[in-house]
Amino acid sequence: MQVRGLLLLLVLILVAATAEAGKNKKEKAKKDGSKCEDWRWGPCVPNSKDCGLGYREGTCKDESKKLKCKIPCNWKKKFGADCKYKFESWGGCSAQTGLKTRSGILKKALYNAQCEEIVYVTKPCSSKIKSKSKAKKGKGKD
Repeated sequence: MQVRGLLLLLVLILVAATAEAGKNKKEKAKKDGSKCEDWRWGPCVPNSKDCGLGYREGTCKDESKKLKCKIPCNWKKKFGADCKYKFESWGGCSAQTGLKTRSGILKKALYNAQCEEIVYVTKPCSSKIKSKSKAKKGKGKD
């Protein structure tokens, strides 16, 4: 009977210690965090060149913060990394310009970025003609 009481007391002490540790972590997060809720974030600025790892600065009243960010090197620099678009299929090739065009509609603006609602992109027409299907060797021959 005494062993059960001792085990029960030990379990209660462990539960109390765990709850206190979790409480201290929450209090620390509140001290490090900000009470300000209206943050204004700037664009992601790469550390070197025009893509890769970088940072973005945010301000709220008298406070300022820097967050790490990344601009993919294959991203369309014209739109910025904070504007995400859903693009249609490529249109037909224009014989006059030698370009094909497609449009994209704004899907998401990260960090309150200033993004255009609709964007248009062009690319050169392919000079290669793609064949629809190739005959398989060895099949269909008698």
